[in-house]
Amino acid sequence: MIRLHGYYRSSAAFRVRAALALKGLAFELVPHHLRKGEQRAADYMQLQPQGLVPALEIDGHVLIQSMAIIEYLDATRPEPPLLPKDEAGRARVRGLAQLVSCDIHPVDNLRVLNRLRRELGQPEPEVVAWYNHWIAEGFEALEKLLAGSPDTGRFCHGDAPGLADLCLVPQVVNAGNFKLDLAPYPTIRRIHAACLALPAFEQGMPHNQPDSEPPAG
Repeated sequence: MIRLHGYYRSSAAFRVRAALALKGLAFELVPHHLRKGEQRAADYMQLQPQGLVPALEIDGHVLIQSMAIIEYLDATRPEPPLLPKDEAGRARVRGLAQLVSCDIHPVDNLRVLNRLRRELGQPEPEVVAWYNHWIAEGFEALEKLLAGSPDTGRFCHGDAPGLADLCLVPQVVNAGNFKLDLAPYPTIRRIHAACLALPAFEQGMPHNQPDSEPPAG
């Protein structure tokens, strides 16, 4: 049994859920409510000393960090592939994926937002402005890279979903949660819609998880 430790609103866990679904792999979901601090429980901290999600128990290993997990899945379960065969294509896809996973997501994750709210005393409008600033800056560059490349197809690279799409879709969902205007990013919106037309991405959506909660308010 493959066991995924996650949280329905975690975009990093979303990436792995969708990757597992694209690979046709059944898994058991173990939820950890990040807003309640369940990821800091002693038993989970033994498994994942950072106290972060996702963590994947598979093949006798405990894997951490969504990008490493997805690359492991692609190496050990190669069909359908999530990275191109050619080195230039692989570098392009990794670059697009890391634009989201390394440059947008880390400064907008829950730990950062909670520090802005609690320790630094920032009011919610300032937190939202922070969040949207970094997504907009990243999406502006991502839109140009996607729209300006002949390698972009129905998806970020060609006509099959891959690693870059697994990063893009959760970030678009997060942008929607914070009411960012996505009109300036038509290529991103088109690819996002193409991904959500696939069952794997729809199954991975936060609202389809057993630990999902209704929107606040």
